[in-house]
Amino acid sequence: MNDLALSPGPASRQLIGRDEDLEFVRSHFGGPGHGAALLLSGEAGIGKTAILDAVAAQATLSGARVLRVSGVQFETDISYAGLNQLLVPLFESFDLLDPGHRDALKVAVGIGGGPPPNRLLTATAALLLLRRTAQAAPLLIVVDDLPWLDRPTTFVLGFIARRLVGSRISFLAASRVTTEGFFEASGLTEHRLRPLDDAASAELLARAHPGLSHEIRRRIAAEAHGNPLALMELPTALDREQRTAPGAVPSVLPLSERLQALFAARVADLPDRDRELLLIAALEGTGDLTVIEAAAGGRDAVDVLESAERDRLVTVSAASRRMSFRHPLIGSAVVAQATAAGRRKAHRALADVLVGQPERRAGHLGEATTGRDEDVAALLEQAARLRLGRGDALGAVAALTRAAGLSPSPADESRRLAEAAYIGTDAGGDLADASRLLVGARRADPAVREGSLHAAAASALLLINKDGDVNTAHRLLVGAIEAGGHGYDASDEALVEALFTLITLCWYSGDPEKWAPLFRALNRMTPAPPDLLWACAQTFADPARTGYRGLRVLDEQLADLGDATHVVRVSTCAVYPDRLADVREASLRLVEQARAGAAPVRRHLSALIHLGLDDYYKGRWDEAVRLTGEGLELCKQYGYPFFACKFQFVQALVAGARGDVEACEALCEEITAWAVPRGAHGARALAFHARSLASLGSGDFETAYRQATAVSPLTPLAPYLPHAMAGALDLVEAAVKSGRSTEAATHAAALRESEMARLSPRLHVLVLACEALTTPDEHALPLFQRALSLLDPDEWPFDVARVRLLHGERLRRRRATKEAREQLVLARAVFEKLGAAPWVVRAKAELRASGVTASAGAAGKGVLTAQELEIATLAATGLTNKQIAERLFLSHRTIGAHLYQIYPKLHISSRAALRDALVALDLEEVD
Repeated sequence: MNDLALSPGPASRQLIGRDEDLEFVRSHFGGPGHGAALLLSGEAGIGKTAILDAVAAQATLSGARVLRVSGVQFETDISYAGLNQLLVPLFESFDLLDPGHRDALKVAVGIGGGPPPNRLLTATAALLLLRRTAQAAPLLIVVDDLPWLDRPTTFVLGFIARRLVGSRISFLAASRVTTEGFFEASGLTEHRLRPLDDAASAELLARAHPGLSHEIRRRIAAEAHGNPLALMELPTALDREQRTAPGAVPSVLPLSERLQALFAARVADLPDRDRELLLIAALEGTGDLTVIEAAAGGRDAVDVLESAERDRLVTVSAASRRMSFRHPLIGSAVVAQATAAGRRKAHRALADVLVGQPERRAGHLGEATTGRDEDVAALLEQAARLRLGRGDALGAVAALTRAAGLSPSPADESRRLAEAAYIGTDAGGDLADASRLLVGARRADPAVREGSLHAAAASALLLINKDGDVNTAHRLLVGAIEAGGHGYDASDEALVEALFTLITLCWYSGDPEKWAPLFRALNRMTPAPPDLLWACAQTFADPARTGYRGLRVLDEQLADLGDATHVVRVSTCAVYPDRLADVREASLRLVEQARAGAAPVRRHLSALIHLGLDDYYKGRWDEAVRLTGEGLELCKQYGYPFFACKFQFVQALVAGARGDVEACEALCEEITAWAVPRGAHGARALAFHARSLASLGSGDFETAYRQATAVSPLTPLAPYLPHAMAGALDLVEAAVKSGRSTEAATHAAALRESEMARLSPRLHVLVLACEALTTPDEHALPLFQRALSLLDPDEWPFDVARVRLLHGERLRRRRATKEAREQLVLARAVFEKLGAAPWVVRAKAELRASGVTASAGAAGKGVLTAQELEIATLAATGLTNKQIAERLFLSHRTIGAHLYQIYPKLHISSRAALRDALVALDLEEVD
């Protein structure tokens, strides 16, 4: 029987992305009662040898004996050279065979004399020797590079592989799919190794080459197509600058010596005319035969490439007029073998053909040009604009970088490098490359430090993302704007980009005075500021007072969404007017594009936070946590700590609303730890808001009030701190319930005096709810009713449920019991659906107070009395025995005695379990 046991060992755990393959091998060899043979196949570099090594190591650890043989090309003509290699460890065991088989085998492997033995006799002798060897311990035969073994050896191995039934022998061989050999594989099980998936490729690159920038990793992963050897080797052919700067990497990746040996050898034997046409095809990049043939002087590519197609280097479709390389690295090998002059000639030929495609033509001209050339540099700059217009920030950076290298004027070189640096920080996501470009811009022309808006904006973004503070970044950018020679021309792209960056800095600062330079600049722009820039200033700076002015422009922008940058900026404009749902589909598309590597990381991050906020407000809390988790991982991978606070904020809101106070506080601490040293008080307000909401849910109204008033004073509503609107209801509710009715009324009046209600129906509801909370009963109830009539509960579930809870509380105090129950039951249902446990407890407490009782429902639970339920509910919110006693006019000892009786009824043993136990209780109405 085959008792080869292959349990996972250290070697298999080191292989990335091959768990399923190893499991297949283990299961194939794991069946009792028969021997087994398996052939592994796959392209060169796919990891066949690594699988063989891992299986061999596992077999050795399991007590099996392993015999190995590897095909060697220069021994292909030596009969039985492979069998000699395989049986060397068994030479001393040949005497286990009868003389006829022993002598035949000795002659075959070259350790005996005599006439050449019959192949069948030799194969039988080898099988008998292996079977007898396997009697002592299971035996694993491992064969690598099977096609390079000599013909007699492959005959013997094929003979053995088909005669393993009932033995303790396993046979595992590996072969390239593109290489023909002598081994007859018919009838044997074959397992094809596939390329690594995206996740495994990324993990392998990160482990093997941690110093690579993320965009370089992505580029290499795309070129490697999941080939492990390519993933390991491609980075080694890059120089230090290319490993971190995407713009410095050529359009066709260079190959390491190992990869050249692997792929280039297959190209080297082709005729010169074939290699010349393949070079044009590799540099053309799209496989368009019409373009390739025109650049090749009209030669028929289908005929010329026949031999390359026969050798499985390319696939050609005469019908669709397209061709492609079987593997991208074959194209790289073609380029690597060409001379520099040959490459320039091919680029020039392609540029001559692509006259009607200015972007592609500029790229080829840039590669064909050796000296400084302003005409080509200008064409590349125009190409960068086209790339940026369709959302290809990294492509734009590469084009501008090449344009800078061809610029005769130091000022133009510096200007182009500065713009590339800005695009890299604002959209591209490669901050290290952006820093390098900025240094290059200053080196090319030191005056750029004072004169370039792109350089200033890039520097400001780099500052706040590292250890700099918002005040310094703001001062640097404002100084560059006000000293610039742009004349406040609204068509000046650098000025517009700088002002968008200034909006970001102002928001992070949380300082009203920081916004003044922005509005001065907007007022001076001629003939008028761009619509989207103006609308963002209205809805994002002080939306409670000016946001409504930008709504018309926002509607126009939403109706005609453009590229990734436009989508993100319209989304930013839509945040506080609650219009993120209108841009949701575009944001989702942007995220999908970014996941596929077709959109820059900064745009990916922006789209994720906008989707996460929309999910939070629309009650899709699990999705909000998932998307913001993706955002946080990207921030960590790409080094964007200044963006992380927004994702942490959404997660803190969900955690706080669901009663996970520890998680909420931990997230708020992270926000604060980043924001405070950098003077980012606008970001710090996010932590105050999340803490306030968490405290409200748990019934700690004193803490909720302190946190809410840290965001905004009672009056007026905090100017130029947009988040003051989001925490308005928190502040008023906390004030009312902590006995500060005057303060609550003051803030409600401040909300009425603002233009917050004009910004969105949801914000109007919050204003009405705050007014109702601070209004006597006879006037409050119509305000609650009006508030609830303005929103679809399914669109804004948590906000509506909170207002229903407050409405129900007021109705119950008015002894409108039936009406109170209606509101409270609806609120409770929403809270339960959202998993907002503390709010469920609050709603249930109000229902009990309105005459709805709790029964234990589940077998074995005792029934709580009304007083016990009230005490348990208050204790579940975090109040101490003394605080409960003060509310219920009892002694704290009495409260303790009641809790002592409550715990066993609920089958719990501590105060910490009260909240979950109460949430689990079933409620039933009583008349």
